[in-house]
Amino acid sequence: MTVNRGGALGKAYFISYLQLIMNARDCSVMDAQEVAMDFFFHGDKTRFGTATFEQFTAAFRELS
Repeated sequence: MTVNRGGALGKAYFISYLQLIMNARDCSVMDAQEVAMDFFFHGDKTRFGTATFEQFTAAFRELS
């Protein structure tokens, strides 16, 4: 996946991303969060800035 570093990604983006992981892997939202942390953020919460990670966290909370 190509990500433009020009701006923060929104909560809706991460809701869709987490749902895609859950559907593709038939897993829970907790498992999807771990997969996203590994594959999207490469284990670094600040990889795309704090605003993007905050939106990721908000999406996770909404799906939990």
